[in-house]
Amino acid sequence: MAQSKKMNEARFAKLTKELDSVGEVILTKQDEKQSVMDDFVKERNRYAKGRISEDTLISSSKKVNLELMRLDKGIREAIARVGKISTNAKEFASNQAPKVFRTSVSGIKLINGPKKKSTKKSTKKAVKRTVKKTAKKATAKKGVTASKTTLSKEKVLDRKYSK
Repeated sequence: MAQSKKMNEARFAKLTKELDSVGEVILTKQDEKQSVMDDFVKERNRYAKGRISEDTLISSSKKVNLELMRLDKGIREAIARVGKISTNAKEFASNQAPKVFRTSVSGIKLINGPKKKSTKKSTKKAVKRTVKKTAKKATAKKGVTASKTTLSKEKVLDRKYSK
């Protein structure tokens, strides 16, 4: 009996949930970054009003910069994870291409399925010829690659000792 392709719904649901959760991670890190910047603006206003010293503002600035760099790194990592997940989802979806079937009075036939390979009986002479040809090609290639490798080694030595 002919079978059409069926999507693995559990795997697809897992991919979409993972994509959604990583998107939420990005959103929370962006919100956290915005709150850190807002807090620094408040501290800067307190410095402008004379409530905190310049040294306190400088130390706070260093801490805020480190925190912002940490959050930016986390956002970039999450974006990379989204890219990997979406690539996996794209591959999964592309594997769902439909099989082509044709119906006739005799039944259902798969059109673009795996084709059978024709088997040819080879003679001993044909086998010997191919063995000889591959042996000749292999020896010719060895000579060419050996000369290329010696030339490249000589170039490396020339560069090394010319300095």
